[in-house]
Amino acid sequence: MCGFCGIVGPARAAATHVIGAMTDTIAHRGPDDAGRHVERFAVRGDDHALAFGHRRLAILDLSPLGH
Repeated sequence: MCGFCGIVGPARAAATHVIGAMTDTIAHRGPDDAGRHVERFAVRGDDHALAFGHRRLAILDLSPLGH
């Protein structure tokens, strides 16, 4: 089964390496592919970020077309 993770908070807490570590932790949920996205934004002058990661389990289509 696929797995998803995410974090919203100060930019330092939602850094790319942090979401990468979270995604690696759920590698058993989907060994076929992985991805992550970090979007930075400001709240009252402070830097924040929204970060998502996922792991993909290819059940029906193991080819690259299933991406």
